[in-house]
Amino acid sequence: MSLSSSSPINVVPARYPLRTAGAVLALFVLAVVVQSVAFNPRWEWGVFARWFFDPVIVAGVGQTLLLTLVSTLLSLVIGGALALSRLSSSWLLNALSWSYIWLFRSLPLIVVLIVLYNFSYLYDRLSVGIPFTALSWGSFDTINVLDQFSTAVIGLTLVQSAYTAEIIRGGFLGVDHGQYEAAAALGLPAWWRTLRIILPQALRTILPAGFNEIISLAKGTAMVYVLAMPELFYTIQMIYNRTQQVIPLLMVGAVWYLAITSVLSLLQYSVERWLARSERRSAISQLKVQQVAQRQPVSPATEVIHAPIA
Repeated sequence: MSLSSSSPINVVPARYPLRTAGAVLALFVLAVVVQSVAFNPRWEWGVFARWFFDPVIVAGVGQTLLLTLVSTLLSLVIGGALALSRLSSSWLLNALSWSYIWLFRSLPLIVVLIVLYNFSYLYDRLSVGIPFTALSWGSFDTINVLDQFSTAVIGLTLVQSAYTAEIIRGGFLGVDHGQYEAAAALGLPAWWRTLRIILPQALRTILPAGFNEIISLAKGTAMVYVLAMPELFYTIQMIYNRTQQVIPLLMVGAVWYLAITSVLSLLQYSVERWLARSERRSAISQLKVQQVAQRQPVSPATEVIHAPIA
């Protein structure tokens, strides 16, 4: 039977009954959760609304954001130096940076913060001089060196730098070795090759894990409550210890942390799209070149004429 005389083909869309059942079940569970949270008076949403934009809470949010920003910038600088030291051919730099990363990835953040807070007890005076000798050019008391904010920043930076160093090192190792050889063949200085050629390629690997660490750092600032610093979590803790309204005030903190992490996630998406512009441009340029090549007429092959020789 020829194709023209055959009956028309009926196209039947594929059916996924398990997918439909799963979607219905998920919606049912979501409705149950929403109803149990929104209409349960014990969540005390009126208390939540009263405290959410309270000036004390907003000031705690500002402290949390400031801690996150300063610690992130410092950890990028220190972590970048540690990553380059780990990639260095110097065994001494490699060993020192590996030891730092091993130490601060092993210690809990709360331990680092408490040790730093008791720094003046461990070292009542600091002096500048030659080790293992009595020669000193000056000394000062440590009793007023570290306040709550500086202790929190230093503790967060020390721990975060170890993780940032490994993320940056992994990004550099993810770049193809041929790129290093091609960059070296251009005769550019090492720092310029790293900044202009290697780093833009490594950023595609560094950014997702790096933003995850920044989000973890924003939530990890809650650990500085042991320093009695009035950041978001410590402020909420002080309020519910006074009012005994634990759950609604914890929900205030949870929603603020959710808002902070959501903004960081949007920032990550925007930065990744901005870095992907060059890749999209190269793909579009390559497509245009192919289209132009297809439009050009192909010249016929020159025919060879054999003339008889007299």
